[in-house]
Amino acid sequence: MGALDVHRDSVTAACRSVDVGTGEIIEDVEQFSTMSGGLVRLGGWLLERHVTTVAMESTGVYWKPVYYALEGMFEELWVVNAQHVKNVPGRKSDIADAVWLADVVAHGMVRASFVPPQPIRELRELTRYRKTQIEARSREIQRLEKVLQDACVKLTSVTSTVWSKSSRAMIEALIAGERDPAVLAELAQSRMRSKIPELTDALAANWRRQHSFVARRIIAHIDFLDTTIAELSSEIAERVTPFDELIERLDEVPGIDRKIAEILIAETGGDMSRFPTPEQLCAWAGVVPGNRESAGKRRPAGTRPGARWLRRALVEAAWAAVRTKDSYFNAHYHRIARHRGKNKAVVAVAHSILNVCWHLMNDPQLRYQDLGADWFQRHQDPKRKADRLVKQLAELGYRATLEPAA
Repeated sequence: MGALDVHRDSVTAACRSVDVGTGEIIEDVEQFSTMSGGLVRLGGWLLERHVTTVAMESTGVYWKPVYYALEGMFEELWVVNAQHVKNVPGRKSDIADAVWLADVVAHGMVRASFVPPQPIRELRELTRYRKTQIEARSREIQRLEKVLQDACVKLTSVTSTVWSKSSRAMIEALIAGERDPAVLAELAQSRMRSKIPELTDALAANWRRQHSFVARRIIAHIDFLDTTIAELSSEIAERVTPFDELIERLDEVPGIDRKIAEILIAETGGDMSRFPTPEQLCAWAGVVPGNRESAGKRRPAGTRPGARWLRRALVEAAWAAVRTKDSYFNAHYHRIARHRGKNKAVVAVAHSILNVCWHLMNDPQLRYQDLGADWFQRHQDPKRKADRLVKQLAELGYRATLEPAA
C-alpha cells in the first residue's frame, strides 16, 4: 500500500507493508520533487517496493500531474477526499500525513473519488473553460450597462437587454461621435422600431470621451469572447460526436439544451456504471439534503457538497425548466416553493432533472416523457384532499357534508 501527500513542489510518499514472518508493519517514507524527473523516480520507488495500490489526497489541482504520471503503472490509483483523511490535530507534518493516509486506506476507511478516463477529462476541461468565458462575457455586458448609466443612456429602461444588434449600433454611433437622440433612435431594428419615441428620450445622453474609450474596449472584449466561445463549442462538438444520440435524447428534457447536455457528459462521463442508482448520482452532484441527526432528532443541514460544475449546470437547467408551462417540473417547483421558498424548490427540481438524466444515460432505449402538470393531483389520496378542502371551507365559515358520488 502506497500513499502520497501531494504539494505544489514536492510529494511525500509512504509505503506500508507487512512482514510475512513476524507480522510487523513496515513503513518506508521518501520525498520527491513534482517535476517530471521526480515523478519518474517516484514511480520507480513505488514499483521497487511492489506497491499495487496508491492513494493520494485531492489537493487543489496539484494532484493532477502526479496522477497522470502514475496512471497505468499500478493496479489501483486512488484520489481521495482530503476532508476524509484529516490527521489528529497537533501531529501534522508531511510525513505523518502520508503515513496516516496509508494507514486509513489499508483499513478501508476511505473510498476512491471518481476520476473519469482521459478523453472525458479533456472534454471536462473544455466545457469548464467555456463556462468561465460565458460568465466573463456576462460580466462585460454588465460593465457596459454601468458605462451607459454613467452617461445617462437609459437603454435598459426601454429594452429588455443592453446587448442586441440595435443597442450595439446605437452604442457604436455614440462612440463615433453621433449625439442626436433622434438619429440614434432611428438605428433601431425589427420590433424595437415600435419604441422609437421612448428611445429618443432614453438616448439624450451626457456622453463623454472616457465613455467612448471604455465602451470601445468592452465591445472589443465581448467580440473576442464570442469568438473564443464559438471555437470552444466547435471543439467540444467534435469531441462529443460519440454521444450525439444521447445528447439528442437529453435535449428533450425541459431546461436542458446542448450546452447543459455536454456538461452532463463531461462531468459524469456518460457511463452510469460508476453510479449504480440515480440517488448515488444525485448525492455525488450535491443536489440532495445532507444528514444531521443526533439523539433521534433531525435538523436542517442544507445540501451536501458535490460536483460544483455539474450542480451549477443543473440549477441553471432547473430555472429554465420551471418556466415550461403545463409541465411536471413547473408543478413540482410551485408545489415546494409555496412552503419552503424558491431556492429550495429549484434545487429539488435540479434533483429531479438529474434523476431523469440518469435513466436516459443508463438505458439507450428510453425517451423523455413528461408526467404532466396534473401528476401530483392524479396521485394524491382522494380522502386526504377532500378532508383538506372541507377544512378550508370550515375556516371560511361554511359547513360542508360530503356524500360519495353514485
